[in-house]
Amino acid sequence: NNVNTIEKASAEEMDTIDLLEVFSLFARHIRLLIAITLLGAGLAFGATKELITPQYTASAMVYILSKTTSITSLADLQIGTQLTADFEVLATSRPVVEPVIQQLGLNTTYEKLVKTITISNAADTRILKVSVENPDPKLAADISNAMAESLCNRVAQVMNTDRPSLVEDAVTPQSPSSPNVMRNTAIGGLIGLVVCAAVLLLREMLDDTVKTEEDVTKYLGINTLAAIPLESGRAEGRRSKQKPTGGKQKKPARKRAEAA
Repeated sequence: NNVNTIEKASAEEMDTIDLLEVFSLFARHIRLLIAITLLGAGLAFGATKELITPQYTASAMVYILSKTTSITSLADLQIGTQLTADFEVLATSRPVVEPVIQQLGLNTTYEKLVKTITISNAADTRILKVSVENPDPKLAADISNAMAESLCNRVAQVMNTDRPSLVEDAVTPQSPSSPNVMRNTAIGGLIGLVVCAAVLLLREMLDDTVKTEEDVTKYLGINTLAAIPLESGRAEGRRSKQKPTGGKQKKPARKRAEAA
């Protein structure tokens, strides 16, 4: 039992890499890690700039309660909050979206346009924010404003009351909302670093060759008595000084031919 336990423990030690060895491995390949990280960041930056179309987001805000609505009690406030949730669903209904498509002459369908519209409600407020995302910044603002107007008209019809008030019109955005170039670049660099580190660790774990005296003790469980260094430079020097015998035979033959 003790022998089996020792063998299992030694096998586990062989399959694991010490943290010091990991740090030493990364330190030896620090230039490679930095290069792969920069390569991943560069690829992510280039792909974000060249392959992804920038999107612009414009938002208009609507106050869901009409001018004639009076809030005099807590119950009225709760009703207003419930109406906000109802109007969030109403804002993306066909009777609201399809008139916008016709008004602006958009070459799209209801299903496609709805995917670009986001209806949000800030906490503890009765204000709906109608946001539209589009590659054209001016068109994004136009759609958002048209959506807000169409929503107000539809609410007045459904609730049989006055039109809700517009809190703020959408303006043409000056900078894209997506993609986030800095975030994508950082993610690309991080992916490159992780992949490179994983490959180095995997190669180190699969490499079971014996290179040093420590490897002999670690993998074979025996101590080394001595180590003989291999002087490759001296051996190569000896080989370079030796000349082939064929060359020595051809040289005298050339001299004899000249004498003749």
